[in-house]
Amino acid sequence: MSIIDCGIPKDSALCRRMVEAAYFCDSYRAPLSRQDLGIVDVFFALFGHAPLYVKLALISRNAIAKLAGLEVPTVAEILNPEVRSTYAVGDRIGPWPIFSISQNEIVAGRNNRHLDFRLSVLKRTDDDAACVTVSTVCTVHNLAGKVYLFFIAPFHRFGVKNLMSRAVAARRL
Repeated sequence: MSIIDCGIPKDSALCRRMVEAAYFCDSYRAPLSRQDLGIVDVFFALFGHAPLYVKLALISRNAIAKLAGLEVPTVAEILNPEVRSTYAVGDRIGPWPIFSISQNEIVAGRNNRHLDFRLSVLKRTDDDAACVTVSTVCTVHNLAGKVYLFFIAPFHRFGVKNLMSRAVAARRL
């Protein structure tokens, strides 16, 4: 049931130029025993069950980011993300706009003055085993982006692995 640190899958819809230019990127793979789940279900199995302390940390971070003039999700999008039956490019899934969506992958993220980020949730088969891979790619635009990632990256790594482990343990995946 372990979460495996891996490379960004070559078949991901993440923009290759963005991946190559990334200041920060990571990717984690988890087993997917519920192959009947659609990609939206997989997304919310991972990100729709964040513990309260994670949600409060995001709300605090967003309050500071908003003071700096950055675009941030609303408190409602963090506390109670809307789950719809269908999504398209441009819609928000949870707190993030969708950049790409297919039967097996959602790429969401945000562009801001300090950095652009993309989050990919990809359903796939590796070595004859179904899995889900969550990848994050960030490109920075200035020193503020570098400083932000210096402080946030350790929490991000822990948080993504924790959300994935919780989803696997709870048999949501």
